[in-house]
Amino acid sequence: MSTKRIAPSILAADFANLQRDIEMVNQSEADWFHIDIMDGVFVPNISFGMPVLKAINKHATKTIDVHLMIVDPDRYIQTFADLGADVLTVHYEACTHLHRTLQAIKAAGMKAGVALNPHTNVNLLEDVINDIDLVCIMSVNPGFGGQSFIENTYQKVKKLKALITEKGAATEIEIDGGVNDKNAKALVDAGADVLVAGSFVFRSENPTATIQNLKKIVS
Repeated sequence: MSTKRIAPSILAADFANLQRDIEMVNQSEADWFHIDIMDGVFVPNISFGMPVLKAINKHATKTIDVHLMIVDPDRYIQTFADLGADVLTVHYEACTHLHRTLQAIKAAGMKAGVALNPHTNVNLLEDVINDIDLVCIMSVNPGFGGQSFIENTYQKVKKLKALITEKGAATEIEIDGGVNDKNAKALVDAGADVLVAGSFVFRSENPTATIQNLKKIVS
């Protein structure tokens, strides 16, 4: 298995000092940039759109992991490829024809991810798991940063890991929401490969040291 990765969530960064925070992630031990795109329809909140992602891509030197919390994501697949997304994750709940969407993401040259809301059963991915590069388990309800971690997530990760193993898939597992130094090791032990950390990183006194500590915990 590849090295466990830490992906700071730019939603929690200081938007007035975005370049500074991007440079911090570049210079830290973080592996990915996690970018949440929200439309105010699929989730209650609106985050940022294409111009901000374009600005982030201009400075980011690491993998750009884009998480679409939007309705009808198919309309924007090529747009996000053009803006520099390396991984594009869509919500299971937002895709009527998920298999087609996954193929379109890959055809655009990106890795294909699927996010599951807390209420969505991992077994629903059984027929497409071999087409998915990354499953993002939402460990909070999508739409807002800074929420408390949902404890059922550990069991959900184990269940998903068992499905991936059973199907002989190469799918990786990402956890998004409420990740901190108290639950990081248990998540990795359960089968997680990528941990998204937002508020825990950017609201800490020393974000670089916080990332370094998380990386040490999961290594």
